[in-house]
Amino acid sequence: MSVNTPGPDSDRPSPVRAVFSVDTCKEIGYTLANLPVTIIGFVYTVFMIGTAGGMSVTVVGLPLLAAGLFLSRLTGRFERARARMLLGVRVDEPSPLPGPGRSGGFFPWLWAAIKDPVAWRTVLFHLIRLPWGVLTFTVVLTGLFVLWPVLPWVVRGLANADRAMVRGLLSPSDELERRIAELESDRGVVVDTAAADLRRIERDLHDGAQARLVALAMDLGLAREKLTEDPQAAARMVDEAHGEVKIALQELRDLARGIHPAVLTDRGLDAALSAIASRCTVPVRVTVDLPTRPAEAIEGIAYFTVSELLQNISKHAAARRAEVEVWRSGTGPGTRLMLRVTDDGRGGAHPGTGSGLAGLAERLDAVDGVFVVDSPEGAGTTVTAELPWRDRTATAPAAQSRG
Repeated sequence: MSVNTPGPDSDRPSPVRAVFSVDTCKEIGYTLANLPVTIIGFVYTVFMIGTAGGMSVTVVGLPLLAAGLFLSRLTGRFERARARMLLGVRVDEPSPLPGPGRSGGFFPWLWAAIKDPVAWRTVLFHLIRLPWGVLTFTVVLTGLFVLWPVLPWVVRGLANADRAMVRGLLSPSDELERRIAELESDRGVVVDTAAADLRRIERDLHDGAQARLVALAMDLGLAREKLTEDPQAAARMVDEAHGEVKIALQELRDLARGIHPAVLTDRGLDAALSAIASRCTVPVRVTVDLPTRPAEAIEGIAYFTVSELLQNISKHAAARRAEVEVWRSGTGPGTRLMLRVTDDGRGGAHPGTGSGLAGLAERLDAVDGVFVVDSPEGAGTTVTAELPWRDRTATAPAAQSRG
């Protein structure tokens, strides 16, 4: 997920005054500390590059360079923290470099670490900061004794240059870098959701159809034993077993519908959503206006999103009627599959209140979707969801409106 950052004015220092404000004192401390900090960073960087470069002809040269660049990332984190504390510069932390297990093995990870743009920008930061550190230290230290009346303005100018360097070289590369961090988090949500679904299916099979089929096998065994000595009792037991078979089949159908309903695969969202609407405890009007069918994965997410929202209406809303609308919006790469589910119930639904809305929001966010809940107390609930549109190879006829 994206990191919440303060507004554009939140990291601006207070206006300079002739008297030394707290911000000015922090800027003086930052600029005076530039020299020892930049000497350490410069020496480490030159030593790291020189050592790794000199050993690049050996098998340890490249791993040593990767390790050195990783430590450069850590020094960049320290510099961001120092700028945040003394200069008020708030920049997002770059996304972490994936480990060997998540990069496809050691050598792909090694190559990714060597070409890591975050680490190399930190190396450049340390190299250019040495002369700058000498300059700022000299000017500020001299100004403390010579330029005292104008020192706040001088320090502000130097500190603004420092702010620009931190933002330019130590910020995340671009929006793509932030999206990588979001997708890393979203992937964990998807994995957890899939694991929970698998556990639910296993539990339903074990406690439902499997237990019923075991009992059915035992009943048929007893009926076979009684077949010769008591045919009538055996016939009654076979009739009972036949009833158990029907129940087991219904349970398996319900379970399969929970995984991926056949009506959705065969006939698309219009028929599938109308089917679940017919099982809702309040009248539901379903309107699906799609020129073609979206990709199966997107179609499945849309179906289960509406299904859970209608279950919430049945259980919690105390509504008299509800409506489901599905349509496609936009063109080209920005095309979206839109869902809107409304009811005239009691309202007051919010993600995190146990209604399952938080889980739905996480599922949609994991596929770059949007989930918005508008539910004022006593005025019903409107849930709007957006999903990225992806076409499938086979299309279905355009859907009709259903009431």
